[in-house]
Amino acid sequence: MLSRVADSLYWMSRYFERASHCARVLEANFSLMLNPGKVSTGQRWENIIAHLGMGAKASETEPQLAILMLLSDTDNSSSIVSCITSARDNAAQVREQISSEMWERLNQLYHEVTQGASHLDEDSDVQRLFTAVREGSYKFVGVTDSTMNQGEAWQFIQLGKYMERTFALTLLLDAIFSAAEGADDLDWVGVLTSCSAFEAYCKVYTADLRPEQVAEFLLLNPEFPYTIRYSIERMRAALDTLTRLSSTRTASQIERIGGRLHASLAYAQIGDIMSRDFHPFLRDIVEQCHGLHAAMHQAYIEYPIETAFEV
Repeated sequence: MLSRVADSLYWMSRYFERASHCARVLEANFSLMLNPGKVSTGQRWENIIAHLGMGAKASETEPQLAILMLLSDTDNSSSIVSCITSARDNAAQVREQISSEMWERLNQLYHEVTQGASHLDEDSDVQRLFTAVREGSYKFVGVTDSTMNQGEAWQFIQLGKYMERTFALTLLLDAIFSAAEGADDLDWVGVLTSCSAFEAYCKVYTADLRPEQVAEFLLLNPEFPYTIRYSIERMRAALDTLTRLSSTRTASQIERIGGRLHASLAYAQIGDIMSRDFHPFLRDIVEQCHGLHAAMHQAYIEYPIETAFEV
């Protein structure tokens, strides 16, 4: 596969997952953040929107304005509108690799979001747009899995999706647990709903909303799609398949980083992680993902020209 094609598929998937994650998080926390009685939520909210792309502006931006900036600001590369636009632009570069149903769904969502973002007069308009992105995400993922050959192109899409999801979930957990003091049941419901995980969590732990159990589920559960361990395992599976297909010289480096990342979660116990300090553990996951992204990029996107002629 041409490197530019792999790059477009990978970033199409990453940008789409980024928009979907942002929409879920904002939708789940929308009511909480606009409730003046929830004073204890302030620092967590700042941490959350900082990880969504507001950065240093998080502490100086009113909640309503921050939501609009993360939803519709085209000057913010991390906004939902910007990410959907970037996903569509990348998809347009690889129309021959994706199915027509995928393009139709992505194009439809693009027009729905861009048109809706220009008319955000009421809170209900914002809620409808969050719902449109969330439901559009489910449809796009569904048609991707149902209408594509699950070969090399599909593997790059999976790699992009789960790479972005690992980053997003890890940074979200770090944002939440860096300011967990004073959190109540509504806050933890918001965290789980941000990951579409409330019902799945209740099936494992019932409705007992304890911070350590929330952290354990979102970090270490191997069966639910919106957990860090599941995402890392799917990302590693995509990389293993791509390595077998390409026989790249950098396969050993990718396997080493991926294996270490997988082992750090597969054999971890939440009690040990929380007792040592949650923050460094999560930051280590982020750093390993950066290393894995760099190794993947070197192997499949920016490889030396002579590599392409190796047997």
